[in-house]
Amino acid sequence: MMPAHKIALDPNDGQETHFRQAAGTARLASTWAWDQWQQQYDARKGAPTLPKPSEAALRRQLNARKREQFPWMLDVTKSAPRLAIIHWGHAFQNFFGGTGSIPPLRRRAATTAFRSQFTVKGGKVQIPKLGGVRMHESLRFVGKVPGGTISRTANRWFLSVSVEMPDPPGVRRENQTGGGVDLGVSALATLSTGEKIGGPKAYAAAQSQLRRLSQPVSRQTESAKIRAGPKPGDPIPKGMRIPWSQNMVKTQRRIARCHARIAHIRADALLQLTTDLVARFDVLAIEDLNVAGMLKNPKLARAIADMGFGEFRRHLEYKPAHHGVSVVVVNRWFPSSKTCSTCGYRVPKVSRSVREWTCPVCHAHHDRMLMPRSIYA
Repeated sequence: MMPAHKIALDPNDGQETHFRQAAGTARLASTWAWDQWQQQYDARKGAPTLPKPSEAALRRQLNARKREQFPWMLDVTKSAPRLAIIHWGHAFQNFFGGTGSIPPLRRRAATTAFRSQFTVKGGKVQIPKLGGVRMHESLRFVGKVPGGTISRTANRWFLSVSVEMPDPPGVRRENQTGGGVDLGVSALATLSTGEKIGGPKAYAAAQSQLRRLSQPVSRQTESAKIRAGPKPGDPIPKGMRIPWSQNMVKTQRRIARCHARIAHIRADALLQLTTDLVARFDVLAIEDLNVAGMLKNPKLARAIADMGFGEFRRHLEYKPAHHGVSVVVVNRWFPSSKTCSTCGYRVPKVSRSVREWTCPVCHAHHDRMLMPRSIYA
């Protein structure tokens, strides 16, 4: 198995500049490979004898040209452009294989990441042509580190690293304990034991702060439009780029830091919850939720997105295998909230406003958020 985790880096000013240069080099390599692939593909239509474009051939062509056309590429690690073209080639293989879409071009403003090979020694990561960069924490796993991705989120740099480790032996206890998990908006998770775990609701808590930070953006944007217009007060021509001021850049960075904090709070809550579940239960039952369809509800979309149902499901797709836990995915059309877990009686119809009901046959009281034990028993 290859467990991975994200570690914050503490680079100095010179190292951060190197990171930006490496990210720009990786982006340019991907853009150059895209353009060359298109040209070679179009040329091959008129001359079928020409070789097919491939990522290996594009890497050789870039190595032959970069000393003359892109000499500044030599200032950063050679892994940045090489791995960028390899990753781009894999994306095109998935597209032609029918398992992916056409890889899009990477925008400069939205791309600050690059792949690289490195070694980890102590509390530093050794990057070629840069040296050691301090890590905010040490590696949690012991094994071979094939490489990783260095990326920036808001004002911080992170290292996403995978570690090759042997598969753990299968663990199966004599007394199997089962549990069901029902996700919701008022409570992030309701367990079959009756325990309700509330979500952090980080986005809802930061609404006032985001609103306050977004107000200067409107004023600064209007001022930029007036400066960019042919005459003060004239409308901006369609397609004309609005120049950003330094104040606009600072405001956008503050908003980015706020959104990063929201994402980190949500990710931390989901990590702790899923880790606790796989440690407590041997069999877990979860519902096959249609999250994309749920997000189309205009009244609940923000609250659903704030909980992170999709990320919860992703964690339970890989964590149980490492702990010997089985996961049962319940059909989304199974009437779990209308079925009595004691006698199996099914209520014909229950409105959404009714959160608790009593079985008319065995008189057992039920909470609609609790999943019946018959699902995972």
